[in-house]
Amino acid sequence: MTQTSVDAHVDTPPGVEPAPAHRWWVLAVIGLAQLMVVLDATVVNIALPSAQHALGFSDADRQWVVTAYSLAFGSLLLIGGRLADLIGRKIVFLVGVGGFAAASALAGAAGNFEVLVTGRALQGLFGAMLAPAALSLLNTTFTDAKERAKAFGIFGAIAGAGGGIGLLLGGVLTEHLSWRWTLYVNLFFAVFALAGGVMFLRRGAPANRPKLDLPGTLLVSAGLFGLVYGFSNAESHHWSSPQTWGFLAAGGVLLALFAWWQTRTAHPLLPLRVLLDRNRGASFLVVAISGAGMFGVFLFLTYYLQVSLHYTPVNTGLAFLPMIGALVVTAQLSTISLIPRFGPKPVVPLGMAMAAGGMAMLTGLGLHSTYAANVLPALLLTGLGLGLVLPPAMSLATDRIGAEDAGVASAAVNTMQQIGGSIGTALLNTLAASAATAYAASRPHTPEVLAQAQLHSYATAYWWSAGLFAAGMLVAAVLYRRGKVTVDPDAPAAVHM
Repeated sequence: MTQTSVDAHVDTPPGVEPAPAHRWWVLAVIGLAQLMVVLDATVVNIALPSAQHALGFSDADRQWVVTAYSLAFGSLLLIGGRLADLIGRKIVFLVGVGGFAAASALAGAAGNFEVLVTGRALQGLFGAMLAPAALSLLNTTFTDAKERAKAFGIFGAIAGAGGGIGLLLGGVLTEHLSWRWTLYVNLFFAVFALAGGVMFLRRGAPANRPKLDLPGTLLVSAGLFGLVYGFSNAESHHWSSPQTWGFLAAGGVLLALFAWWQTRTAHPLLPLRVLLDRNRGASFLVVAISGAGMFGVFLFLTYYLQVSLHYTPVNTGLAFLPMIGALVVTAQLSTISLIPRFGPKPVVPLGMAMAAGGMAMLTGLGLHSTYAANVLPALLLTGLGLGLVLPPAMSLATDRIGAEDAGVASAAVNTMQQIGGSIGTALLNTLAASAATAYAASRPHTPEVLAQAQLHSYATAYWWSAGLFAAGMLVAAVLYRRGKVTVDPDAPAAVHM
């Protein structure tokens, strides 16, 4: 099976509108909106202690400030993507941006826990509309291969670095203003994204509107909700709890039924042709595994820097900047030079191996380690590796997608990253907590022992993250096609919306 090339120029076919002259402004608008969604997964984390003190909610309730967002976002992404295909990407994008801003204002102004969680859930709902519309707009705007590579390099860098930017921004806002500004800041992003969207995005709706697959929508939304909720419960319950395995099992069954239904219905929500292409399927798995493994960096290294090395929130965020810079450099290098020259098969596994190596380096951190000698090299290696992984995978995951499937295919990419992140958070948290308990069980509970137990728990999480990236290396090496991807002359042309 041949694929659309990322290294060959694709001329605009007769009857298809040429790429808009202001397409780089379109990229700026899409990138800004995507940054708003991605950083919101982490920007609130650093502010949680302050929000908890201000509103007086319990430690048990604290996780819902994060979980409410991921539940709504993860379970509604596919229907958000299909809405973009049904009623037009521009209108869904603008509604998503506006709704996300309004939900952020509601959560920021919350006077109690219930309003805060409601606002976070609404952020997830509108984010599930915004994220797939943004990626499908990018996919249908950039049809020239070289420009597409550059655009996806930038977009992939935003997707990979957004979590780190969120940590830095959350630290600055919490330390110098208020925890509420970690939510209000979205209003500034939204104003520019809305204005740019109105000015630069093309109007219109799909010429051939696909019908909505209502049974499939209900099955996949409930199934994804079960998975995300089950993995979220693993952080506060044991894996043996029905609140964990019960929801995971129900989610798995519902998703299996969804897959079966997609082969039977005339108008599937997620046509299997989107998933069964070999390079595309490999890319979906790579995005999911990267999402799971990245939490070994963002989550546990944040704890290490603040608890073990006593960094301030702002300094913690600044510590991640070199990783973000390294990721941005290799994001451009991989999409513009390496993938067109060598194809994904050698490049993506190399990036996974580098990320695994960075995680392995972090396992040696101690109470007296220094940032320059011990933390920085690992962050640079990990950032360089992720830049070789995420942008090419996100580009290939939406490559050669027909206009009628662009929204739902883009949603599938975001869904894989979200589910991967949920699995990574729950799995690594549980393994780290178990490791800390086991380390301290047979030792006196002195401050020194407890500090070492924390270090042991972090090292356990880093090793498992390294294992996830190593598994991703094998998946990419086996599944991606050998050699450069080639042009399919019969591939459907992209249509701009």
